[in-house]
Amino acid sequence: MKKVYEFMQQQFKDISLFNQIPRGKGIRAKLILTINPKAIPLAAAVETIHLASLLHDDVIDESKLRRGKKSINAIYGDKIAIMLGDILFSKGLEFLIEYDKESSKALANVIYTLSIGEMEDVALSENMNLDKSKYMDMIYKKTACLIEMSCRESARLAGMKSEIYAKYGKNLGIVFQIIDDILDIVSDEETLGKPVMNDLYEGKMTLPFIYMYEELNNNEKDYFKTLFKKRLTKEEEEWIRNRIQPAIKKSYQEAINLANEGLEGITDSYLKEIMLKLIDRKF
Repeated sequence: MKKVYEFMQQQFKDISLFNQIPRGKGIRAKLILTINPKAIPLAAAVETIHLASLLHDDVIDESKLRRGKKSINAIYGDKIAIMLGDILFSKGLEFLIEYDKESSKALANVIYTLSIGEMEDVALSENMNLDKSKYMDMIYKKTACLIEMSCRESARLAGMKSEIYAKYGKNLGIVFQIIDDILDIVSDEETLGKPVMNDLYEGKMTLPFIYMYEELNNNEKDYFKTLFKKRLTKEEEEWIRNRIQPAIKKSYQEAINLANEGLEGITDSYLKEIMLKLIDRKF
């Protein structure tokens, strides 16, 4: 990872704000380098695109924190955050083109897909979405497609069976989002760093909420609709918790099934460990 960050630093040496962007664990780059240790430019490009998407995410969601630190938009405003994100998008593509044209084309397509996913996320939040297929398609575009591309291209560049790794990456991304959906409900505010059931407040009918709604009687459905996009009281949170446990179990089992499918054909112990740790994630 050190070489990846050094590569990124060199690319953005003239952009002082780059070093102020909160970094994560670099999981996408780690996946790429686990599959193909030589694919440093690909890892750097993917991490750059991911950072760009988070800059835009924070503006759209009006987030003031990113990984426990003040977000760029909180410090410098939305306009700077958007422009910085655009710079990262363009530069990430530029240095990947010099490395491998086929990967750069794949990344350009992912940027398009990510943007569509963001638009769909906003659109689905306007009303109470109860269509599971629409939600699953959105989280693929917004979260899983970049991880899918990362694993596929890294394997292709190494001369490996790329579709096995593409499936692993796709399923890893979807599992991550489903577990995230669950934690929004079952975790606590201190652990999450935000209010519990914040997804519902933001208008996001995630998988557990969709499954729960399907099992409510008509009166319960009417009451649940009054809680949509509302900052919940403790009593209202408890009302949901008393009814959502079967839906959480169903969602968790779906994540386990996807994880097992994604591990088919994967022999690397580190890749297996990442998927299994994701299933057991508590935050």
